Amino acid sequence: MSGAASEIEAGWVARARALRPVLEAASHRIDTECALPAEVLDALFEARMFRMFLPHTFGGAELEPATFFQVVCEIAAGDASAAWCVSQSSGCSMSAAYMEPAAAHRVFGDSRSAVAWGYSLGPQCRATPVTGGWKASGTWGFGSGNRHASWLGLHCHRTDEVGEILEHADGRPLERTMLVPRSAVAIKADSWSVVGLRGTGSDTYSVTDLFVPAEYSLVARATARDHHLPEGAPPELEPERREQGPLYRFSPMNVYQAGFSAVGLGVARATLDAFIALAAKKTPSGTGNPLRDDGWIQARIAQSEARLQSARAWIVAILRDMWRECRAGQLGFETRVQLRLASTYAISEARDVVHAAYADAGATAIFESQPFERRLRDMNAVSQQIQANFTHLQSVGQYYLGLKPGTRFI
Repeated sequence: MSGAASEIEAGWVARARALRPVLEAASHRIDTECALPAEVLDALFEARMFRMFLPHTFGGAELEPATFFQVVCEIAAGDASAAWCVSQSSGCSMSAAYMEPAAAHRVFGDSRSAVAWGYSLGPQCRATPVTGGWKASGTWGFGSGNRHASWLGLHCHRTDEVGEILEHADGRPLERTMLVPRSAVAIKADSWSVVGLRGTGSDTYSVTDLFVPAEYSLVARATARDHHLPEGAPPELEPERREQGPLYRFSPMNVYQAGFSAVGLGVARATLDAFIALAAKKTPSGTGNPLRDDGWIQARIAQSEARLQSARAWIVAILRDMWRECRAGQLGFETRVQLRLASTYAISEARDVVHAAYADAGATAIFESQPFERRLRDMNAVSQQIQANFTHLQSVGQYYLGLKPGTRFI
């Protein structure tokens, strides 16, 4: 990393770390109100946290992913839901690299603009070509950050004029993403009643026969499920990419792997810090010995430190390798496999660290006034998300065994 790049990274990480007091002070409200309150949003927008992956063309920072990863770790140490929303929106903002510039300026031009989107809930999420654009219908879930977003994304199966889903040669459906004003969708009330990451407000939303102008639709670069294509694949595989910076050789899946593992590691970091502070002053009832003098506790803290620091360093190293590859013009398949493995592993390690700290804190940990129970809930919500799924390890193992791996999430 050059000296200038190192200074940029240090500045962004320091800026994120400075947000922690604001996030921690608002954490109870974030959790109970299931949304990011105004003062948190003000701080995040002021720090440009929603513009890390937006192209320079539209006033974005176009950061290296290794910097983004470390920033999200710091935000998550303050509040997991805020970090999750920043990570999700960062992936969404990469869509600006594939849009007609005038439309992208309308979507992302405001300094407080944010885009959110969710998962398609079945093949009924469709886009049919009509004069001047598309007609979209469907329902999407897990729309993290939609409550403060100005635009939402609709991931659709593309159909022909009579509504039949079109497919690639290998049978996968053709897909297209629409960006629409949040006011144009129907939000399902009370659809986000969950145990953790409550502040993401990840609502379900839907549209029916909504007209979307052509300039607000896009196909991003070859997605993770297309990564089985050979190295040096022809440029027509990403015909709509307009920005040529190395960042836009990453797929949104790569971003979510890095970002959501960073959320888990940040939560675990804060939980372990809280336990270390508790161990320095707590004497468990009936023992007469401070926690800090317990040899098992000492070893557990050391082990937890090793888990978190090694997982974080591994991901940073892989992201730096990926960045070098992207600058050279081609993101390799093996480094994508490594990121898939490292990110899934990191979430697992983070969960184990949080569980251990919670258990060792004893009855202290069950009180809402203490910094453990909410982080336990948030961490368990992170580890239930698709990026932590055990099947990813099977795909990685298949690759190392010389078999054909599942590629959708690589």
